[in-house]
Amino acid sequence: MIEPQGAVFAFGENWQRFLGELDAAAITNAQRSLERMLGIASVAGQSFLDIGSGSGLFSLAARRLGARVHSFDSDPQSVDCAQALRQRFFPHDTQWSIDQASVLDAAYLARLGVFDIVYSWGVLHHTGALWQALDAAAGRVRPGGSLYVAIYNDQGRASRRWAAVKRSYNRMPLLRPLILLGGFLRLWGPTLLRDGLSENWFGSWRRYGADRGMSPWRDVVDWIGGWPFEVARPEEVFDHLRERGFTLMQLRTCGGGHGCNEFLFRSLR
Repeated sequence: MIEPQGAVFAFGENWQRFLGELDAAAITNAQRSLERMLGIASVAGQSFLDIGSGSGLFSLAARRLGARVHSFDSDPQSVDCAQALRQRFFPHDTQWSIDQASVLDAAYLARLGVFDIVYSWGVLHHTGALWQALDAAAGRVRPGGSLYVAIYNDQGRASRRWAAVKRSYNRMPLLRPLILLGGFLRLWGPTLLRDGLSENWFGSWRRYGADRGMSPWRDVVDWIGGWPFEVARPEEVFDHLRERGFTLMQLRTCGGGHGCNEFLFRSLR
C-alpha cells in the first residue's frame, strides 16, 4: 500500500540539489555506464523510455548516445530537472519528450506504445506497488527489446531495519539531521575509516561517481529518505520476468548488501 502523500520522500528536491553539482565528468560516466550495461556503443535511432527519470541524467545520457528519448516522473520537481537538462543541452529538441506521470497509470502507459529500451533505475521499488510497476515497465518493451531495471536487494532483517529508518525520517522532520548523520556513519563510516588507515583519505568517496556519475552524498540522502520502500531477491525478479517472456542478458548484484541489483532483460515476445 502506498503511504499518505505527507510520508513520501521529496525525491525531486534531492535531484534538484544534485543538478547543482553536475559536471561534464558525471555526464560522461553516466553515458559509459549505459554503454557498459547495454553492451552497445550507441543507441542511435532507437527509442528509449526513462521511467522515473529523477534528475534526468540518464535521459540526457541516452539522448547524447543518439536515442529518441521519452522521460516521465511522478514528482514535478524531477520533471523540472529533466526539462532543465534538455534546455541546457538539447534546446528545442524534438527527439526528447518529458511528461509528469506515474508508472502505475495504465491509461497513460498505453498511449506511449512500446520502446526499444525501457530503463528504470532505482524507481519501481519506490512506487508502493513494486510488482505492478515492474509489470507496467515490462509491458512497454517491444518484442526483442531491452528492459534495464535496478531494484533494491532484499537483505531480510537488515532491509526491515532500513525500512524503519526511512519511515522515521519521513514522519519526523525535526529528527532528519540526526537520522541522516546516523545513516551516513553506518553507510560510509567503515569505508572512510579504511581509507584513512591506508592513507587514502576519502579515496572511495571521490571514486564513487566514476561508476554512474552520481553524487555520494545525494545517494546517501536518497537511501535514508527514500520512501515508499520495497525490496526483492534477484531470483524473484528473474522468475517474475521469465514468466512474462523475458530472458536475462546481464546481472550486476550489490554483493548481498544494501543497494540495487541491476538487471538487463530481453523480451522474447
